Amino acid sequence: MNLKSYLNEEMKKKKGFYWGFIYLIAWFACATLSCQEKKNSSLVWEAGFPVIGSQSSLRSADLNEDGVLDFVIGAGKNEFEYSEYGILAINGKNGELLWHAPTVDQVYGSATFHDVNQDGVPDIFIGGRGPHLKSIDGRSGSLIWEYDSSKYMNHPVLKHARFNFNNSVLVPDQNGNGMPELLVSNGGNARAAPFETEERYPGILMVIDALSGEILAADSMPDGKETYLSPLILNQGKNHKPMVIFGTGGETISGSLYLAMLEDLMKNDLSNARVLVTEKNHGFISPPVLADLDRDGFLDIIAISHASTITALSGKSFDVLWQQQIPDTESSNSFAVGQFTTDEVPDLFTFVSKGIWPENTGSIQVLIDGKTGDVVKKEAYGCTGFSSPIAYDLNKDGTDEVIFSINEFDCNRAIDDRSAFTIENKLVLMDFKSDELHILDQSKGFKNIFSTPWLGDIDRDGYLDLVHCQYFSHTDILSFLGMKVKRIDLPIRMKDKPVWGAFMGSDGDGVYAK
Repeated sequence: MNLKSYLNEEMKKKKGFYWGFIYLIAWFACATLSCQEKKNSSLVWEAGFPVIGSQSSLRSADLNEDGVLDFVIGAGKNEFEYSEYGILAINGKNGELLWHAPTVDQVYGSATFHDVNQDGVPDIFIGGRGPHLKSIDGRSGSLIWEYDSSKYMNHPVLKHARFNFNNSVLVPDQNGNGMPELLVSNGGNARAAPFETEERYPGILMVIDALSGEILAADSMPDGKETYLSPLILNQGKNHKPMVIFGTGGETISGSLYLAMLEDLMKNDLSNARVLVTEKNHGFISPPVLADLDRDGFLDIIAISHASTITALSGKSFDVLWQQQIPDTESSNSFAVGQFTTDEVPDLFTFVSKGIWPENTGSIQVLIDGKTGDVVKKEAYGCTGFSSPIAYDLNKDGTDEVIFSINEFDCNRAIDDRSAFTIENKLVLMDFKSDELHILDQSKGFKNIFSTPWLGDIDRDGYLDLVHCQYFSHTDILSFLGMKVKRIDLPIRMKDKPVWGAFMGSDGDGVYAK
């Protein structure tokens, strides 16, 4: 019996999972590898959570000190609703809840980790609507500190920081307590109507003491516009001062991508921020990524506007290296960065939406050559979805593949239509070298609009594991009606740690360093 037949027979013996996924992954890996050390693929656990949903992505850390990575994800009920399950910590070994934390609204941010109480377990910083920003003890789930907007209602700047907290990143210690600080943005009034300028307030960029929650510095966006973009820290090495990247605008509001010195922000002054690129009638929502495209030793900045204009900027001179626009589309998705072509320069993969928000009518997957900005591949799979892809060379052929989530339904359906409809979520693998598309997992009656899959070695056995989320759906696209999280052990030995195995990279900082 050959390997393919053997795997097929073995998978027929299994129950309780979409074993076509297991079979395909095993075959895909073993088609190009010797497989002498292959272990069987298996669904390790599937965790179900009724009522709630998520716009967050999984982040991993060992929270119970058992040597196995656990997962943290923001969650909640529908918008503006309180939930006891606003933040979930999931045991990576068995899928059971380690703890959960309540929130007043949806927590759409992804976790940032740092051990602030110095007990040997990473603590969690995570934000969302409400406004919500909390520091949570990673071991117990107890609250360390939380942001209280009522304290700042008379503050000239912070009075506007009462909306959404986006993803945070760690920046070098600024107050001398030996710990990094949090760089985070707040903005975006969900009650403001599309195309309307009323009730839109300036976004706020701030630096917060990770230990105490004290706001060390803050200023409003230089152009007075709202912000949805998660800021990044640009650190080019010990001979260069750290800089911050942030952006303004929305789906229908013009905006810009900015660069400022961290030391200026610490003086509560963003007036000298440099405009890197501007977009009319659209802003910058998706966080940019950092990778050395021109091979000069400096991390370059690659950003995509909501108008699907992709701009690569030199991290040394900040001049434009190249620019590419995907016509008649919009984008709220970030990139996967990897080696997708034959040269040594990292490339970019993302997907964009057909049509005009909030009436988007389909999804287009785009592969961009990192060296030239040329569109190497463009395909159209699925409908509305704003999750981001991940990348890894699964079959060891020297070219990274990408894994991403798509939703199949009537793409012309209005996003606010709450009638029942048929939907199917698919987890897809795209192999650029063979020009093949593989469906890894699929579930009818489920969707995934926002959550990025996770790839890595959970139990440190040297083999890759894949974790992804799916959300129950029979009405409108955005409602939260229940969710499930799956952990799958793969038969693929991990050669190198994934660089882009999660949202904004495996370290969550947007940096591609390889």
